[in-house]
Amino acid sequence: MRLVELELLTAKPDFWEDSAQAATILKDRGALNNILETWREREKQLEDLEVLLELAQEEADEPALAEVAAELKVQEKALRHLELEMLLGGEDDNKNAIVTIHAGAGGTEAQDWTEMLLRMYLRFAERRGFKTEMYDLLPGDEAGVKSATFAANGPHAYGYLKSESGIHRLVRISPFDASGRRHTSFAAIFVYPEADDDIQIDLQEKDLRIDTFRASGAGGQHVNKTSSAVRLTHIPTGIVVSMQNERSQHRNRELAFKVLKARLYELEKHKRQEKAQEVLDAQKDIAWGSQIRSYVLQPYRMVKDHRTKHEEGNVEAVLDGDLDAFIEAYLLGTVEA
Repeated sequence: MRLVELELLTAKPDFWEDSAQAATILKDRGALNNILETWREREKQLEDLEVLLELAQEEADEPALAEVAAELKVQEKALRHLELEMLLGGEDDNKNAIVTIHAGAGGTEAQDWTEMLLRMYLRFAERRGFKTEMYDLLPGDEAGVKSATFAANGPHAYGYLKSESGIHRLVRISPFDASGRRHTSFAAIFVYPEADDDIQIDLQEKDLRIDTFRASGAGGQHVNKTSSAVRLTHIPTGIVVSMQNERSQHRNRELAFKVLKARLYELEKHKRQEKAQEVLDAQKDIAWGSQIRSYVLQPYRMVKDHRTKHEEGNVEAVLDGDLDAFIEAYLLGTVEA
């Protein structure tokens, strides 16, 4: 029904009078058409498999039966992905995502954990076919990463990654503790939809403080000897965005404004939904008791989401970016709620 409504809108004589609205409608129509075409393609592949199965059964062809069984598993996984996309109908779900990761309580342990999470999300993005761009990366003092910001660009990138916002907790035997004691580390994930160019975010000069400084790095040729790093402070909200990954101050400034715009857009959206205070509260304490998910490596191995109660025992697969089951559980829970 939604696709039919969009087709009717594009047929109206005054469709192009509002170019911004027209672009949004065309984007939505394109996304729905892609889903429809994919379903049709899957349907045809399943019909072909049904024919192959009948022939294999008639001829008792064991290799052919094994081939059908293997292909059915592939089709099942693909259909689950399509089902997930059908749940992504939120206002911003089809937008690109901006992901920020901050180390919390735990010192070097937390910074190492932050780097592990960064790898996990980059691997997830790779699995999904999203294009990633690293905006900012602040190395840890001894190991790991203090903070990182990257963009995930692709269909429904924000819709998939929005469920990851919150505190993530790791329990393991510390590789940095000579006594081999068990440590608990925390990191915070914040995911924002990339603000469309046609969305007006009022950034007045009097509300901004712009600082430049030398980027920090690993040393040697990687240390920037000019003040190319940029820090934006939005005074009314207290939001601070730093960018130092690029050698060009102009590029860092451009990315900083892009991230600030996304964060202000998200904040305004939450205000409309009367949830702004929840966002602020979530950022106050990256520590015990506020986690949305726990990753336990010792004394047992398990990843558990505390919102959906979903658990996975294959920790290695999860840390390698296999997050589909957690995202599906979250999306289904949101729909049922």
